[in-house]
Amino acid sequence: MQIHFLRHATLVLTIHNLKILVDPMLSPQGAIDPIPNAGNQIRNPMVPLPLSDEELQQVINNLDAVLITHTHRDHWDPAAQDLLPKDLPLLCQPADQAKLEQAGFTQVLPISERLTWRGLEIDRTGGQHGTGELGKMMGPVSGFVLKAEGEPALYIAGDTIWCSDVEQALTQHKPDVVMLNAGAPTFVTGGGPITMDENDVCQVCRSIPEANIVVVHMETINHCRLTRAALRDKLEAEELEKHVSIPQDGEILTF
Repeated sequence: MQIHFLRHATLVLTIHNLKILVDPMLSPQGAIDPIPNAGNQIRNPMVPLPLSDEELQQVINNLDAVLITHTHRDHWDPAAQDLLPKDLPLLCQPADQAKLEQAGFTQVLPISERLTWRGLEIDRTGGQHGTGELGKMMGPVSGFVLKAEGEPALYIAGDTIWCSDVEQALTQHKPDVVMLNAGAPTFVTGGGPITMDENDVCQVCRSIPEANIVVVHMETINHCRLTRAALRDKLEAEELEKHVSIPQDGEILTF
């Protein structure tokens, strides 16, 4: 299994001889307005894709499907909607089916609980995109566990903080590889982080010490506070860094 990490939560997953693009945000640097109430006016994405236009098109031409954890613009942006072929299968949570179909995509495959697709077993998991009223405002989010014969089991947690849904997914599926969205995005109006902070990442590491943990979703969107360096320092201080990868944009991981 190979993970070609591009930027933020966007990656190309190669599993069971299939290539799946996850949470595509394909806009050029600075093409999207800043997230409001972030305490700065930096335009998004704050960094470019680590691919030329030609390389990106080659990636798109070789895709078998797209997996969308939810449709916030940092996971499903206008550029992705324009660039991706409308007949490409889109794997998603049921709450996003209508929106994706209204955008003209003709093979939208909502996953209520479990879907077996081309030899892949895909289970949808829950998540909590923040706490309290802020979490409710962020809308429904999902994670996904992908399993195939002869491949490591991969849990893509999606935009969630540490919560009972994540704990249940780890306990039930016992994934070999866990991908976490960190960054600790917060708003000046308060409400706490809406994805994982360094303490949440440490909690996952302690909960499944045998797994390989991959942490992304940092240094790309203007309300994300947690940096790679700060997370690495925390993991080292807690002696949890051994099985954690914090990939750079464009890095390829193999499991």
